[in-house]
Amino acid sequence: MVKGRTVLVTGSTSGIGLGIAEVFAAEGANIVINGFGDAAAIEKERASLEQRFGIRALYDGADVSKWEPIEAMVQRAEREFGSVDVVVNNAGIQFVANIEDFPLDKWDAILATNLSAAFFGTRAALPGMRKRGWGRVINIASAHGLVGSAGKSAYVAAKHGVLGLTKVAALETAGTGITVNAICPGWVKTPLVEKQIADNAAKKGISVQAAEHELLEEKQPSLQFATPQQIGGLALFLCSDAAAQITGAPLSIDGGWTAR
Repeated sequence: MVKGRTVLVTGSTSGIGLGIAEVFAAEGANIVINGFGDAAAIEKERASLEQRFGIRALYDGADVSKWEPIEAMVQRAEREFGSVDVVVNNAGIQFVANIEDFPLDKWDAILATNLSAAFFGTRAALPGMRKRGWGRVINIASAHGLVGSAGKSAYVAAKHGVLGLTKVAALETAGTGITVNAICPGWVKTPLVEKQIADNAAKKGISVQAAEHELLEEKQPSLQFATPQQIGGLALFLCSDAAAQITGAPLSIDGGWTAR
């Protein structure tokens, strides 16, 4: 299915992106990881992918909020591996404030990283995919691409935009062997969410377990987190022949969040 293909995952030095990269590496795909962080820790993860799964892994620190670094990253991957067959536009940032208090620079940064980056990554990869007659673009949106939450105007706007971009790209590539879909996770236990839980626990003077339950109870009826590996599994399925006619679709993995 993906053995020997090249998969580029933005925002993959930790969290959801790294989990997705691991799922694809386990199936024999060469991997391009991307993101910010400690150089030694990133190199450790890159080398670990190669050692554990017997594949080739490349790290590129492109700033995905700008189009030039993304195009350069895709071109570099094509030189190194011969193709970029799957692009997972995963990079994202968050900031929470009411609209009238929302810093303008934060608005710009969130739309650049969460929405424009998905456009830039798709735009850079599509010519090669069209040439080869096969490709998968998988946008990691959010439950917030389907519903809103107070205090998250920029994030919700960006993720709704990702779903619109997904639909347009799917229409433009229909019948070419390329599919474009969006995965919409609810709460996923990543380092970012764990910090949010710990901060809420400290703020309210409750246990971490109680803060975790409170977070899930508000939105996610299953009362369980999705995992990066489950999201990676869904992304892998979208690369299979069984998913060849799934395109332009938002696929929820949210424990029932958006079923309400």
